[in-house]
Amino acid sequence: MAEGSSSHRRSAFSPGLAVLLSDDEANISPQKSHLVSYHDEIGHQAVERTIEHIFDLPHKSVVRPLGPIDAHFVRSLLRNPARKFDLDWDKCIRGYHGSILIVDKGAGPSKVILDDSSICGKFRNVRGPLLVESSAPFSSARANACVWKGKWMYEVTLETSGVQQLGWATLSCPFTDQKGVGDADDSYSFDGRRVTKWNNNPKPYGQPWAAGDVIGCCINLDAGEISFHRNGTSLGVAFDGIRSVEPMEGYYAAISLSEGERCHLNFGSHPFRYPIDGFDPMEAPPRSWTFMEYLFRCLFRLLEVQNLEKSESAYFEKLRRVKKFASLQELFQPISEGICAELFSAIEVSQGCLEYISWGSLITLLLDVFRAREPHDFSCLDQVLNLLLQFPGCTSLLQELIVALSCMCKAAPLILTECPYSGSYPFLALVCQLLRHKDVMNIWWNAEDFAFSFEGFLTRKIPNKQDLQCLVPSVWWPGSSEDEVSMALTMTTLSDAIKKIEEMHRELCSLVICFIPPVSPPQPPGAVFRSFVQNLVLKARGGDHRMVINGTFDNTVLVSLYTVTLHLLSEGFSTDSSGPASSSVNCGNGVGFLHKGGKRKFPTQLLFRNDAYYSVIPRIGGPPSILMHHQFDDVEDEVQWDEGCMSDVEARVTHTTLQKPCCCSVTDATVGLRHKESAKYVPSTSKGPCKPMPERSSHVSAECNGRSLSDEIEDKPSTSTQPEIEYGYQALHNLENMTMSTPSSSEALKEEELLDAFYFMSQQSQSISLLEETDRQIREKSCTEQVRRLKEARNSYHEDLVDCVRHCVWYRATLFSPWKQRGMYATCMWVVELLLVLSNSKTIFQYVPEFYVESLVDCFHALRRSDPPFVSPAVFLKQGLASFVTLVVKHFDDTRIVNPDLKDLLLQSISVLVQYKEFMLVFENNQEAINKMPRSLLSAFDNRSWIPVTNILFRLCKGSGFASSKNGESSSSATFQVLLRETCIHEQELFFSFLNRLFNTLSWTMTEFSMSIREMQDKHQAADFQQRKCSVIFEISCSLARILEFCTREIPCAFLMGPDMNLRRLTELVVFILNHMISAADAEFFDMTLRRPGQNQEKTNRTMILAPLVGIILNLMECSSTSEHRELNDVIAVFASMDCPSTIHFGLQYLLSYNWSNVLQGDASLAKLAQLEEFSHYFRRITVSVDGEEEHSLNTGGEEEDDTCCICYNCNSDATFQPCHHRSCFGCISRHLLNSQRCFFCNAVVTSVARMSPQRETSVTWMADS
Repeated sequence: MAEGSSSHRRSAFSPGLAVLLSDDEANISPQKSHLVSYHDEIGHQAVERTIEHIFDLPHKSVVRPLGPIDAHFVRSLLRNPARKFDLDWDKCIRGYHGSILIVDKGAGPSKVILDDSSICGKFRNVRGPLLVESSAPFSSARANACVWKGKWMYEVTLETSGVQQLGWATLSCPFTDQKGVGDADDSYSFDGRRVTKWNNNPKPYGQPWAAGDVIGCCINLDAGEISFHRNGTSLGVAFDGIRSVEPMEGYYAAISLSEGERCHLNFGSHPFRYPIDGFDPMEAPPRSWTFMEYLFRCLFRLLEVQNLEKSESAYFEKLRRVKKFASLQELFQPISEGICAELFSAIEVSQGCLEYISWGSLITLLLDVFRAREPHDFSCLDQVLNLLLQFPGCTSLLQELIVALSCMCKAAPLILTECPYSGSYPFLALVCQLLRHKDVMNIWWNAEDFAFSFEGFLTRKIPNKQDLQCLVPSVWWPGSSEDEVSMALTMTTLSDAIKKIEEMHRELCSLVICFIPPVSPPQPPGAVFRSFVQNLVLKARGGDHRMVINGTFDNTVLVSLYTVTLHLLSEGFSTDSSGPASSSVNCGNGVGFLHKGGKRKFPTQLLFRNDAYYSVIPRIGGPPSILMHHQFDDVEDEVQWDEGCMSDVEARVTHTTLQKPCCCSVTDATVGLRHKESAKYVPSTSKGPCKPMPERSSHVSAECNGRSLSDEIEDKPSTSTQPEIEYGYQALHNLENMTMSTPSSSEALKEEELLDAFYFMSQQSQSISLLEETDRQIREKSCTEQVRRLKEARNSYHEDLVDCVRHCVWYRATLFSPWKQRGMYATCMWVVELLLVLSNSKTIFQYVPEFYVESLVDCFHALRRSDPPFVSPAVFLKQGLASFVTLVVKHFDDTRIVNPDLKDLLLQSISVLVQYKEFMLVFENNQEAINKMPRSLLSAFDNRSWIPVTNILFRLCKGSGFASSKNGESSSSATFQVLLRETCIHEQELFFSFLNRLFNTLSWTMTEFSMSIREMQDKHQAADFQQRKCSVIFEISCSLARILEFCTREIPCAFLMGPDMNLRRLTELVVFILNHMISAADAEFFDMTLRRPGQNQEKTNRTMILAPLVGIILNLMECSSTSEHRELNDVIAVFASMDCPSTIHFGLQYLLSYNWSNVLQGDASLAKLAQLEEFSHYFRRITVSVDGEEEHSLNTGGEEEDDTCCICYNCNSDATFQPCHHRSCFGCISRHLLNSQRCFFCNAVVTSVARMSPQRETSVTWMADS
């Protein structure tokens, strides 16, 4: 009998009494209703009639024995039904003869498994022969059974959701390392990852699948059709007209999996989750399964009758008015023992029956007894369990039952109409009550599948796009016409369902924590749970390769464990596990560890442990294997500090002060209101003051920095909808495409769900803006073709927005509940203080695990971006941000941190925070930031970290340049502008090194941008990736140009005094950029490449790069005119010395004629343009004079030797490399030696540079780097 869907409405075990209460009397068979139809007197019933009802026997077929009614008598009554069910099975099995061929592969003549001889690649058996994982790049296999007529099916439960091809194939289908099921004739498959069907050539078909989905693979050989089902929903006929085959040469169930993909095959070894009418399993059910199902129905009716008198429900009250059964107080024990004795006897003699009934009728019985919804019947379930525990065979039965329940949790979807008791809740509630029995807990702990099933219970089935359409049928956002109330109700319903599941997770974990295994020497409570968590983390990290992994890892397990641990630390924990319904989790009645005030302490010896678990954890100071060999001074066993010790005494807020921290000062009423309003909360769009920004964790930084800029840009979401650039490294939604089996991605798995949440929340805001902007452009456009294209873009944006809203509803329901935010806040504050205390010790700090910092940063930003906000920004700034800023500023360039990814993570946090005015004020008031950040940023501007440093410097310096937009400039910092200026002046070597890298980087980005523009113009089209690449490079270049403008304004002496090399490089760069901006063949095409359809033209245009160029020129001219120094480099003369005066003149005229009206206002702005016009006038006059002198020199026919530099062709060769004596101009040589200490002619090591003059030759020593 098939189990049916995971939603347990009315069980197969309730036809006895329940049918008597049904209003539909036409459906009551005479045999079922004989208790009503045939009776001697209302209110009186003989024991024999009650027994007939329990065993569903004909009326008056039971004769009371002369002796007592015992188990032997009961078993004698069951002999006739047993023979009947045995005959029925014989009739059923005849349908298999002549239609299917099963080749015995050692598991039994009727057992269907994968045929080892057919495997190409490598499969690993995770649990038994049917839960398999591909260990090769591409593995394929056939089952050991083929069919040639009839209608057959098998089910595949997906443990992962990657590339898998499931279907049917004949023996003629070849399997190779490149080809599998569906890649040949007579071979058909479905792949939900790529949403395609395969028969030689792929074609679109079906729906995307998700981990936990149950895929039904059906073949109808009578009609020549193959179809597939996802969680019981038909995906339609995939293939028709398939070739008929001869007997014994039929179609085999077959699968092909990519490396790391896992699935659980069910050919009929246990009941189907979603049986399809008319289709039979390939493996016939075991012989006694119908009889054992009958025994379970008998047991259920026995429990019904026994509980009639003590039940107070209206259900039983109605039945009592109809019939009063004879008392079973004395007969319950012999009848129940007889049923169970017959049950275990049948299990013993029937192969495969234990697994079949454990996954099917036993779960159904227990759920009917216990009830899938509250209120649960704890006493009745305990009664059944105590009965089963009396028999020796119960150990194997209960072990298989627990495994079955755990697998049910993996595949249980949330169904909106069944919430909050939906998803995995019924199975979790049932297993928690079972495990309250010490004997059952011992049986589970002793099982080989303990860790495997524990992971299964903690696994969550994450809905995909199609699932969310059912869970969130109506979506709403500000400005939409949809029903806001409907989405709010959906949000509340889903939140309640998730809350129920999380309660059961805590209940289960608390039972394991309280469990003391019966071993010697005795272990303390929590030892089993700690061992499980440690092994799970090792598996997730892939650190302990010696460990034999049983089962597979799912990142949702860590999410569940995190919520359990967070609740334990934040809300408290009670070791009281007594009572059937009492929760072992102290839900806030006590004070959680994180909320205890006063002295805090941490055992430092924990960091120096060197066992199998701790030795593989990466540390801040390097690998543990290397650190352990270092000698270090004796350290204290623990460090202690006072809560809030890192804050100012006057502003200190702790759990011991009168004013409590926000984690303990938010009232229940506020929490309830915020939770109620969370469904309607929508993040601010890009028009608001706090715009969401793409972020990433350190786990991805190494990959990003090891790739080219094109690779970074390919993964980076577009930021061109925002008024100023905001840099991230990698698109969060692309993390889901990372291969799970690679070690480099195992770290990212733990935060993938959180990162996806932030991506969808950011994308939702962006999509709303795009939709509004597209609607505005549609209203303004008159061209039919443009309107058509805009409407197509609008449809795409609308679809993306609806998808984002649904994902945001899901993540708000699962991730951002109030108690989690409270716990995350307290965790952040505790860990920040710990790290700052440990950082005062050089030795201890090196041994701190990297994940302390990683988890802190991820947790902090999750709290900062929580949706809805945990507390107001003002409270968050006052209580928590200051100490976090101290940590990231202090350590983003800490030499004790050897992992550059970890430094990048801290640097990225600064980059994120400085974009907000409120957060910038915290930096300005932070002494660590004032003392260290300016110098550290200049030194960190290197090949690896230049993008986040550019973003930070741009945020600090913006707002005061020429034509700077006044919108969104609130995050600039006059304080740090002064600090940067002072740092550059007092540390000239550092500044000139930074300036050299700035010149090189800006030159490179503009070259990349120019090449990309030219490539698209040549093709007369802009591909999506190319357009995004151009937009991102352009924004980066604009930021670099603004930083350069800041340098010319605040430190003009670096360009105007001393050697003119910096001024010449600056001039060349300005001319280079200006030339590329005005030389585009198609100006309209050029502007369109800077933004995507629907994006505001005012936010991305040439003004962003032209304005800083004007600012640079004006800054230098203003300093030249106001400076008291007379020995200044002549700016106009340097511009005039370039070999393209006509280009420069045209560029200056272009700048003067450019439409600045949108960004310039007032007389001061007009005065600046007048200064630019004056500069252009002087430049033109000088170049005309120079041209006249050159023409006069040519006419006089001078015979002087040509001594022009062969590098720049502009200056005289007035310097030589030593010792090779190659000549060039001093400017070119000086610039070259900034980046290389070798001669650019012969590659010899340069020891000095000799400067020559008409009168004498002077030698300037230039020592090469060691």
